[in-house]
Amino acid sequence: MTLLSTADPRSRRPPDGRMALVEHLRELRNRLAISLVAIAVGVVVAYYLWQPIYDFLREPYCRTSQSGKGCNLYALGIFDQFKVRLRVAFIGGTILASPIWLYELGAFITPALHKKERRYAAGFLVSALLLFLAGTVLAYLSISRGLQFFLTLGGSHIAVILSIQAYLSFVTLMLLAFGIAFEFPVVILFLNVVGVLSAARMREWRRGMIFGIFVASALITPTQDPFTFLAMAIPLCVLYEVCIVIARLRERSRRRLEANDPLASLDPDTPSYVDPRPSSL
Repeated sequence: MTLLSTADPRSRRPPDGRMALVEHLRELRNRLAISLVAIAVGVVVAYYLWQPIYDFLREPYCRTSQSGKGCNLYALGIFDQFKVRLRVAFIGGTILASPIWLYELGAFITPALHKKERRYAAGFLVSALLLFLAGTVLAYLSISRGLQFFLTLGGSHIAVILSIQAYLSFVTLMLLAFGIAFEFPVVILFLNVVGVLSAARMREWRRGMIFGIFVASALITPTQDPFTFLAMAIPLCVLYEVCIVIARLRERSRRRLEANDPLASLDPDTPSYVDPRPSSL
């Protein structure tokens, strides 16, 4: 009795991986703890490396005509410099720890998926990370254009004193807006994989989707200037077309596989029907 009570709880789980609610909460707690520790370590590293990170984030402002020779940003309060250093450290630490907390998120969600969906889990996680990074890179390259547009909107006779807090808030919002918006193709392909959105339906909704992408881009972009708005909308439209091509190829391959093997269309997670009636022997 003692050996059974002290055994690892994972060894007593059913073969299909089902867990009780308490076990789910315990696993969520453990994975959150690992993610928070990883982010904390990343923040500590970024805190001591904050100067090159800050110079990197300030570079788009230095490329504008309003920055001057020193491209200085101004602290308007006593604690602003300390707050800025903490914010830069948090941004850098979260990015440094992103592979760990994304893995922990995927490891927690994957057991709840069906077998055919788990095959795509790793691909979706990698794609989500790469697309998020691609969105932030594009945002970083677009920041100077948006700043140039708004800092010179009132004419050359108006001098803009830009605070460091306002600038970093703007940069953070731009990076997050582009990074999250570029997760749109991952959502579309996931809906296709689970059978909610077919390639034919995606083609039928093409015009509506493109219109919605342009409207959402105009609302999401912080500056809402024409250059930044188009820098988000056009790549998302291209990615939507790529999603249609990938969905069409995946469905064609699926149909070919089902034609060669009729059992391939069966869901491995669906239990087989068992007739309880006795046979006539």
